[in-house]
Amino acid sequence: MSDPKDPGTDQVQPPQAKLDVRKSVIMGVIGLAFIVLIFWRVIPQIGSYSQAAAALESMTLVALGVIVIAVVIYLGVYGLSYKAAEKRLTYWQSQQVNQAGFAISNGVPAGGAVGLAVRFGMLTSYRLPPTSATAAITAVSVWSTFISLGFPILGVVALSISGTDDSFAWLGVLGLGVMITVIVLFALIMRSEALAVRIGGWGNALVRPLTRRVAKLKNLDVAGPIVRFRRDMYDLLRKRWLLLTGATLAIGFSQFFILFAALRGVEGWSESGTSPLNAFGAFAVSQIMLMVPITPGGLGTTDALMIQLLVTSGTDKGAATAADLVWRATSYFPQVVVGIIALVTWYRRAGQAIATRSVGDGSAESTR
Repeated sequence: MSDPKDPGTDQVQPPQAKLDVRKSVIMGVIGLAFIVLIFWRVIPQIGSYSQAAAALESMTLVALGVIVIAVVIYLGVYGLSYKAAEKRLTYWQSQQVNQAGFAISNGVPAGGAVGLAVRFGMLTSYRLPPTSATAAITAVSVWSTFISLGFPILGVVALSISGTDDSFAWLGVLGLGVMITVIVLFALIMRSEALAVRIGGWGNALVRPLTRRVAKLKNLDVAGPIVRFRRDMYDLLRKRWLLLTGATLAIGFSQFFILFAALRGVEGWSESGTSPLNAFGAFAVSQIMLMVPITPGGLGTTDALMIQLLVTSGTDKGAATAADLVWRATSYFPQVVVGIIALVTWYRRAGQAIATRSVGDGSAESTR
């Protein structure tokens, strides 16, 4: 899909990112302050830690077993994304890339850019061409954004069908508006290169007043990256969009399965409790808080909204709080640990491969 008139089209630059210690410390302090504020002051006003403790004590071994199974399923499907985007990857390689990226992006303050650079390095270490590595990262990120925008819309529909208070309906309307805009622009860009150039021109026109006032943005060009994006992504998405959609949806629904297993576990599987529709509505709408980059992985912000929505739909405060805490503990922190293990494992094997290659090259030179 490259343009023969542009000799630089195929020369993909790897993501360059260094961890800004000062920025990381500042963002870490701000994020920690928000997390403490939410779990210390906000959640106790909408939930109940004391009732949550009592609910957790009543959980049976069977309920715990169901939660463990749900977590294993979630961790298993989380490795499908990059395999769906790039058929040359093995499942374990895809798992390593996604889990390591999650650990860095969600475990290190302001670590998102570093996480992208690490993903790129891992993919190229698996002998993927830089263009393919960049395309895979972009495809997975775009589809993840689509799902993050789409789930709140489904959640609002679920809550509306169940008859729950619709005071949060504006979140679904907001998500729907943003998602429609993004999808329309995305579809137009992918439809033809001429449309991509035109949309890039509109983008340049929109940012021109800003570039005139900010010296650092003087040479900002919106059209170029949009056209390059289409050239790099067209073939991949034409062939792999369905697999990407399936893998991304599987991740989202398996995470909901953890919440529902925790919720029914604290309520009691033999008792009538929160319906799957209400539980999904609360889970799905709360995912919109992932778009608010105050805390890593929506830690705290997502939890507060989820508890509020569960309580609003009729769930006991203690059960709602307990289920959220179990969901957070079993879906977030174990994944960071798994990501660190994946990163260390890759780093060791990559180092060994580089060392072996270097020795081989040295031997070859010595025989010449």
